[in-house]
Amino acid sequence: MRFYFISPLLLQKLIWIPTRSILWFFGRLEVRGLENLNGIKTPVIFAPNHPSELDPFLVPASLPFWSRFSPLFYTTREKSFYDTVGWRRHLFGGLFINLWGGYPVSVGLRDYEKSMPHHIRLAKAGVNFCFFPEGGRTLDGALKPARGGVAYLAEYANYPIVPVGISGVFKMSAADFFFRKRKLIVHFGKQIIDSCIIK
Repeated sequence: MRFYFISPLLLQKLIWIPTRSILWFFGRLEVRGLENLNGIKTPVIFAPNHPSELDPFLVPASLPFWSRFSPLFYTTREKSFYDTVGWRRHLFGGLFINLWGGYPVSVGLRDYEKSMPHHIRLAKAGVNFCFFPEGGRTLDGALKPARGGVAYLAEYANYPIVPVGISGVFKMSAADFFFRKRKLIVHFGKQIIDSCIIK
């Protein structure tokens, strides 16, 4: 097993039970549409909306523990992007997100092959991805226009795209969560294109 695969696999499995338990109890987590994943050949790209910073952890926690889609790999911004976001830089701009399976994308190059070299390499190895097509969190709760990176990689590697709807977490406060005022819902949709592992 290759090294880059081991770390996300171990980390995502190690925290699955506590994460799933906490989300189920405090967030009243409800997972819908898992039947839509039956018969889909791996690898895939899960494409969720992005209402909160919990989203990268919500999606793997919503899959079964022994899911054949584990581990998931992600896109992140360059490390310098997180220098001004306070404590979040340690979570999303540091070692943890790299161990979790996050690889940076270069922005503004107008060439996906140059901006996504890590993900192209990973696609050739046949890993599963979780990409947020909006490219960032929504600020008003509405969907932002999708960027082209997800479609590019799906076409390049002939991956199916599985849309994922996340609701209940937008502007959720700690009080909302711990007093069980929200109901978190993760809904897996039907695949958009057929799958074929890249040659």
